[in-house]
Amino acid sequence: MEKKKEKIIKPTLPKGTRDFLPEQMLKREKVLNLVKSVFEKYGYDPLETPAFENLEILSGKYGEEGERLIFKILKRGEELKEALKQKGASEESGQALSDLALRYDLTVPLCRVIAMYPNEIKLPFKRYQIQPVWRADRPQKGRYREFYQCDVDIAGTSSMLADYEILQITNEILSRLGFDKFLIKINNRKILSGMVEYCGIEAERGNEISIILDKLEKIGKEGVKKELKEKKIPEKVIDKLLPVLEIQGNYKQILEKLESYLKNSEIGADGIKETKELFSYLEKSEIPKENYKLDLFLARGLEYYTGPIFESVVENPPIGSLTGGGRYDRLIGIFLGRDIPATGTTIGIERIIDAMTELSLLSEVKTKTEVLVTIFNPETRPNSLQIAEKLRQSGFKTQIYFGEKDGLRDQIGYANSRGIPLVVIIGPEEIKQNKIVIKNLKSGTQESINSEELAEKVRKNLA
Repeated sequence: MEKKKEKIIKPTLPKGTRDFLPEQMLKREKVLNLVKSVFEKYGYDPLETPAFENLEILSGKYGEEGERLIFKILKRGEELKEALKQKGASEESGQALSDLALRYDLTVPLCRVIAMYPNEIKLPFKRYQIQPVWRADRPQKGRYREFYQCDVDIAGTSSMLADYEILQITNEILSRLGFDKFLIKINNRKILSGMVEYCGIEAERGNEISIILDKLEKIGKEGVKKELKEKKIPEKVIDKLLPVLEIQGNYKQILEKLESYLKNSEIGADGIKETKELFSYLEKSEIPKENYKLDLFLARGLEYYTGPIFESVVENPPIGSLTGGGRYDRLIGIFLGRDIPATGTTIGIERIIDAMTELSLLSEVKTKTEVLVTIFNPETRPNSLQIAEKLRQSGFKTQIYFGEKDGLRDQIGYANSRGIPLVVIIGPEEIKQNKIVIKNLKSGTQESINSEELAEKVRKNLA
């Protein structure tokens, strides 16, 4: 009987996701380790949360646009059958058919954690979190459906010193990664609320206006005006709003002019006061003045921001913001019943790596292996295994050649192709003389040494 031919499944990836091969992972690890080291340098501790949350935890936190991008998870088994029976499988019943959702960001899970563990978490709480998040977005350059976020946050203080520290961290990370021209844009949501008040727009429409203003770089001033009109914002209000946003000068001049516009707005005045304090710390810091500026058009689209907001960009490559965050003093209160002030930022690791790749800021590394131990012939295998074990015990990353082509030339060629710097050779003659040959593929040198010198010589060659 003829054997049935099995169907070959074409290997594909879901849109907006990626595989990271070892060479890519080594680059990513280098960036992530640097970012993590800066977080820890400033006294932040690690936190992890589940990949998915209860849907009600995430719902209603990200605004209308963000809400559409939440990856919802269908109920399972009997629960799903019952939900379908009661509601039918219509699009409107999507909420009833789902009870879980993939993590959209790391900020809301942090707020849930703080609310759930009041006895374990001491305030102020400083944490960093590096984990993947998921968004049902349209994939494009620098924008993925699954990507890593690196968040750093301080909860439990309303001091502007906390916001200042977040800006310090942002500046240090981007500088140490090799970006020599970047700009941290700073604004305050209270100032934007004050402007909305000054223009006579209903306060509840403030976030809607902010989201449109945040698109300035993408759609330009005329595009902003057009979208405001589409949202039924009267032309006279637009003509009143845009000139305020276009105030020019250094931060002191901008804030001085703003004070005259927002003199009757309590929230606007509070935002100006906070911004003055924040910039006073920046002025006395070692952060170069060309690395930051006050930008009244910066809005940050998420609804939960309440105070200072920040975003960092590079002109080249044009890839969007590299970092972004701000103060969210009321978000934890949704879960706790009382407000706890908090501030933080996301280090956009995916865009940073993409930008560094384009700017050739990441050196090529193919492997972590430092030494390849060759196998001369079947009789010398025990000796090769013994040498590999000694090298590993001495702390060297070591592998033994297991390939089908077992000639020395093939083994050395393999090491070369993988970027392994050192090759150790031990044949019958070396065994007789208690010798080992070390070949340095970087320098092209080779030496025969006593077996007792192995660790010392390997260390010297690697150095």
